Amino acid sequence: QVQLVESGGDLVQAGGSLRLSCVASGSIFSIGVMGWFRQAPGKQRELVASITAVGRTNYADSVKGRFTISRDNAKNTVNLQMNSLKAEDTAVYYCYCNAKISTWADYWGQGTQVTVSS
Repeated sequence: QVQLVESGGDLVQAGGSLRLSCVASGSIFSIGVMGWFRQAPGKQRELVASITAVGRTNYADSVKGRFTISRDNAKNTVNLQMNSLKAEDTAVYYCYCNAKISTWADYWGQGTQVTVSS
């Protein structure tokens, strides 16, 4: 099994910044894509940003230019720097990875709450 533990969620004022971190642990042979999803109350979970093992990134249109995803392959970590936060960024943020132990599978963290007050 792969365990993903997120940290960094908090209450912040609009225009502020937060940095989310996630570390993957377990008997991991390899990690492919890592990323962040979010789910606001009453809405579906949506992709925020993802990054491949070689550093190729992908962002939701709503966060382009404000959020930056990065990863450290040696430490099995992925980070999300969130700047110029808006009230609509309020959601539970989930860390995700596609990893191989014996076979490839998707794994999710428990989520961390980000609340942006306007």
